[in-house]
Amino acid sequence: MHLDEIFFKIMIYLLAAVISVPIAKKIGLGSVLGYLIAGIVIGPFALELVGSEGEGVMHIAEFGVVIMLFIVGLELHPSMLWRMKRLIFGLGGMQIGFTALIFAGITAFFWLNTAQAITTGLILALSSTAIVLQTLTEKGMLKTRGGRHSFSVLLMQDISVVPIFAILALLANLIVTDTTVVDEGAFSEGWQQLLIIIAAVAVIVVGGRYLAQYIFKLIAETGLRELFTATALLLVIGIAVFMDLVGLSPALGTFLAGVVLANSEYRYELEDNLEPFKGLLLGVFFISVGASINFDLLFTNWQMILLILSIVVGVKLIVLYALGKLFKLEKSHNMLFTFSLAQAGEFGFVLITFASQNAIYDEFTAGILLIVVALSMLITPVLFIINEHVIQPRLNETAQLDDDDFEDNGHPVIIAGFGRLGQVLGRFLNANGIKLTIIDNNPHNVQYLKKFGYKLYYGDMTRKDMLDAAGAADAKALVIAMSERHQIDKLVELAQKHYPHLKLIVRAEDVAHELALQNLGVEGHRQSIFDSAIELGVNAMSSLGFNKHQSYRAALTFKHLDKRFMKNLQQRYSKDDPHFVMETKKFSEHLENILLMQQKHPYQQMDCAWDTHSLIEEARESDDPSEEK
Repeated sequence: MHLDEIFFKIMIYLLAAVISVPIAKKIGLGSVLGYLIAGIVIGPFALELVGSEGEGVMHIAEFGVVIMLFIVGLELHPSMLWRMKRLIFGLGGMQIGFTALIFAGITAFFWLNTAQAITTGLILALSSTAIVLQTLTEKGMLKTRGGRHSFSVLLMQDISVVPIFAILALLANLIVTDTTVVDEGAFSEGWQQLLIIIAAVAVIVVGGRYLAQYIFKLIAETGLRELFTATALLLVIGIAVFMDLVGLSPALGTFLAGVVLANSEYRYELEDNLEPFKGLLLGVFFISVGASINFDLLFTNWQMILLILSIVVGVKLIVLYALGKLFKLEKSHNMLFTFSLAQAGEFGFVLITFASQNAIYDEFTAGILLIVVALSMLITPVLFIINEHVIQPRLNETAQLDDDDFEDNGHPVIIAGFGRLGQVLGRFLNANGIKLTIIDNNPHNVQYLKKFGYKLYYGDMTRKDMLDAAGAADAKALVIAMSERHQIDKLVELAQKHYPHLKLIVRAEDVAHELALQNLGVEGHRQSIFDSAIELGVNAMSSLGFNKHQSYRAALTFKHLDKRFMKNLQQRYSKDDPHFVMETKKFSEHLENILLMQQKHPYQQMDCAWDTHSLIEEARESDDPSEEK
């Protein structure tokens, strides 16, 4: 294919997505159904803008599923995954086993032989990880009990892809040799494969646990975001290639790597860099599914296909609902769980092709099953709509979020920027029992602070997704302790727009910056060097012979008067008053008069550092008796 043809195909896929998805979402169908419809429109059945190369595009787009499982893994700590073992291996294992047995029995009763029936049962037992997770995430339902149960089953299905391939290979071998005897060489190869699998998993776990941290730190020190993106892609692609070489599912390998890196402070930067690639590739994948439907075969055998599709969806609905009841899911969660997983999965395309290539399926059977799998995925968004708009309103229940197995972002204070100022402030708050979440883009700070058990995130502090990950929606205060003014202003604007409930405590660069923050409505602000400069001034006065109490009282008075002055000055500053400098000079004179007056009075008679109003009035009278008060 020439370069101009490649660009043309890319343009067609992107144009189809840009046109169809907004329309689908606008009328409430969801993005996934929009992608699938776009594939049908540009495919051989309609406009014929894409044709026989669709299968190759789908193989490339399947990488979106791999990235998606890596990102899902990043959201699960190993300890959380262990707590979900009952759902993953119990619920997921029972779903695969019961569904596969029922479908194998049905297909064997009608027309397929034993090997074909077993293969069909295993293939149809799987569901679409890509569509279900994308839709649950899009609707904010992934953290509900129904969503969590759906995710657990999908994870078990992805894990089971490896043994399913092994079973299909064994069935193919039995068909070719027409024997059920397995020689010693086969057992030997099986043990070798098992050892290779264990070694591959160990490499991922050890590498992710010990080596990846240092690599990410070195990349982060360069300060080049595109290099971090390249590293994230290299990690996922490298693991996918490695797992494919040893005969394991790339999606399973990257999921395992994500779980290992879930405790890493770099995980949200990884997620943010990979998210656009995941979304784009998944979109192309769904378009490819729509374009791959053989409508000639569908129209010729539409009654058979419709019957098979109805049996597939109906059986899965019954099995899933029964399992949900067995695992004591409330009705609303159980219906979400049931309708989420009632389709066949994207791995079905791969498994059907594999079975066809190994003479398990003939061409006609493989073609029929490919259409059934594609159509079941196509109607999945419709099943979600039925559940959301027809079934759920009748249940009078609310799908509550269930965060037991997801990260708790409940810390009340987020500190953005943990340099010298942030560290002192953090120590002070931590000493008072206030839990902190820290965001910083300095890899040295991140590595050092990790030793003290802080809840840390590495990444760009001025991005909304980073604040979301840190729990800004649930926090009470955001402390902005960065040193660059443009970043401070950007984060203030972002927080005021998206998190108006947050109390902002902001580091100001100088007097002008402090006044600008006042005009933005920020109440908690302070120049970073103000208090330390006053403390040094107290030391200087003491060294010149002033009494320590006298020096301390002068510092308190200065702080309170300066705060009052800043409030008055804000009005002049905001109106661009030409007398701004004059007002500043006048304040300096008043301040000098007040402090000198304090020095002349004995402490017992006058110690008003906390009540500066009378001092200001008295200083004004002594400075200009005729001045208006």
